Amino acid sequence: MKKILVANRGEIALRIMRSAKEMGIATVAVYSEADREMPFVQYADEAVCIGPAPSNQSYLVADKIIAAAKQTGAEGIHPGYGFLSENAAFSQAVKYAGLIFIGPSPASISVMGSKLAAKQAAQKFGVPMVPGTETPLRSLEEAREVVKRTGFPILIKASAGGGGKGMRVVQHEGELEEQIGMAKSEALNAFGDDAVFIEKYVGSPRHIEIQLLGDQHGNYVYLFERECSIQRRHQKLIEEAPSSCLTPDIRSAMGKCAVDVARACDYYGAGTVEFLVDEQLNFYFLEMNTRLQVEHPVTEMITGLDLVKEQIHIARGEKLSFSQKT
Repeated sequence: MKKILVANRGEIALRIMRSAKEMGIATVAVYSEADREMPFVQYADEAVCIGPAPSNQSYLVADKIIAAAKQTGAEGIHPGYGFLSENAAFSQAVKYAGLIFIGPSPASISVMGSKLAAKQAAQKFGVPMVPGTETPLRSLEEAREVVKRTGFPILIKASAGGGGKGMRVVQHEGELEEQIGMAKSEALNAFGDDAVFIEKYVGSPRHIEIQLLGDQHGNYVYLFERECSIQRRHQKLIEEAPSSCLTPDIRSAMGKCAVDVARACDYYGAGTVEFLVDEQLNFYFLEMNTRLQVEHPVTEMITGLDLVKEQIHIARGEKLSFSQKT
């Protein structure tokens, strides 16, 4: 790739362009009418206006982004994070257009985009799971049967969810029906999908995420952990690396499980596997983020790697230049 289009705005667009330019790759910015004077537009080698300020008329319109790539001769598209970065249909459309999507395959995005599908895929590799349901809840009666096995408290979660939306803690039987209804309603409004499932609520958990890379030749490495236990309303506030609670053995075991999650969906690119860790340091698979995370510079600081450059190398079809032991 000699030229890439960055399908994003602001800080992450600048971040990607900086690494691309250091690799000798020309960059194309796409921008809404409101962002015409933004620094990322000025920094790019070329820039194309793709519509009005609302993101659903600009940054979320796949056809406009692909047309801009073709217009400027860009060979690849980097989605950054947010917007279309975890949209399997966009990844597929980029490939159909004969361009390179700098990220995972549409199939990987689709599997890991559903919390239930992700759990089912990861279970094939023996990755530890929080006790609960493996399929969407079909009725209140089913929920009551599940609770008999797990006990209270439980956590109701949206299958297509994220950011704490469609999530409810249930402490006792009397509030089960109401909380399921509220979770389903919120999930439908936020994600267009009201499927929810149940997990045993893990009290006083640590939230640990493992950064990994995989190439298109079946090679994987995990780049250690970031702890993001300090949160407000399920939104991360502070990321710390290394985690103060992990032992070398547990860190290694979690890293291997993260790689197994990636193998479960034939993943390639940069990804993050999230785990809950209880007070006894038992860990459980939570979800996988199939994109570059906002917090990726924390990993870059402790490893000395440039994750954007690694993404580009992988998208070019190159093998990882290092292994877990090097």
